[in-house]
Amino acid sequence: MADMLTLEKFEEASEIVRKVTSETKLIYSEFLSNQTGNKVYLKPENMQLTGAYKLRGAYYKISTLSPEEREKGLITASAGNHAQGVAYAAKKYGVKAVIVMPTTTPLMKVNRTKSYGAEVVLKGDVYDEACEYAYQLAEENGYTFIHPFDDPAVATGQGTIAMEIFKELPLVDIILVPIGGGGLATGVSTLAKLLNPKIKVIGVEPAGANCMQESLKKGEVVTLPGVNTIADGTAVKTPGKNIFPYIKQNLDDIITVPDEDLVVSFLDIVENHKMIVENSGLLTVAALRYLNEKNKRIVSILSGGNMDIITMSSVVQQGLIFRDRIVTVSVLLPDKPGELSKVSDVIARENGNVIKLEHNQFVSINRNAAVELRITLETFGTDHKNQIIKALEENGYQPRQVRTNI
Repeated sequence: MADMLTLEKFEEASEIVRKVTSETKLIYSEFLSNQTGNKVYLKPENMQLTGAYKLRGAYYKISTLSPEEREKGLITASAGNHAQGVAYAAKKYGVKAVIVMPTTTPLMKVNRTKSYGAEVVLKGDVYDEACEYAYQLAEENGYTFIHPFDDPAVATGQGTIAMEIFKELPLVDIILVPIGGGGLATGVSTLAKLLNPKIKVIGVEPAGANCMQESLKKGEVVTLPGVNTIADGTAVKTPGKNIFPYIKQNLDDIITVPDEDLVVSFLDIVENHKMIVENSGLLTVAALRYLNEKNKRIVSILSGGNMDIITMSSVVQQGLIFRDRIVTVSVLLPDKPGELSKVSDVIARENGNVIKLEHNQFVSINRNAAVELRITLETFGTDHKNQIIKALEENGYQPRQVRTNI
């Protein structure tokens, strides 16, 4: 593997992965550019056949194996995207694939992996536990293990993304790349620096799974005690040991973002670019607000789009709440006829749309003095919400915003 991650190998990998990848041309985002004061381009790897960039590394790695290694059968562990990449690549080569996935993997990723003919085994709560079991099965059955990130050949395949970025945007200043275990960041940063040593490559991790950031701080690979993030594709406790030296050498910085930012970014991409991008793929969009840069050409890699409907529904609801598009307000009012109508009239005059009412008569011992009315309503955003609250105050109520549960 010592000869991997060279310009020659990246060029070779670029030719090989073309056999299975779609052309994901850069998309200029006027919305994000205006928000940040930069020229922001999106690299939509969510549009790949398997819904993520992982097909690149999986297919290239398998191409480097001997026929004997392939015929033994392939095995890997993955939270979903690498699983589909290996399953699809194995199908192309006509060999068996066994995929160990965490029990928390979204159903859509499990079913998609099965649809490519792979055998799926669910084991462990996080990737690391699934990986340990996959190694055990590999030893017991003689399978060839295809690591999702800690393999220079896999990282070389992932790095072909940088080759495509440079062909379209030779003067790119900054590339933002998601980090889970570090394979994508290794390939992209290494090739980017080979092509232009002055370029900045910045990794982005979820705040609740910042294993690479902690490892770089200590100068060695460390294992987090646990991970807690909605970005399941990057929920990794231990980054890759084999690729860590490349990260130390070629990655300029790491940004961490909270899950709340991913929720809002999901709505931004859906509303402005009509694309579904999974939470891990949104890391680089969320990171744009943390960059202290202006007038730079920036590429955000959208690493995948495999999000199940239930997760999508939850993210949309939470995003509307974070944006003050759905708000719950509590008011106290006398328990007598007509009071509810008065409150509704105030909200209606301000163009608020009531979607739920909760009337609690037991908030006070003297219900004639006060009962609680909780109103969940749709608004146009924070300014509109404040307008409605002010109107309620002007009509003698004392509204307070409370947590919305829908």
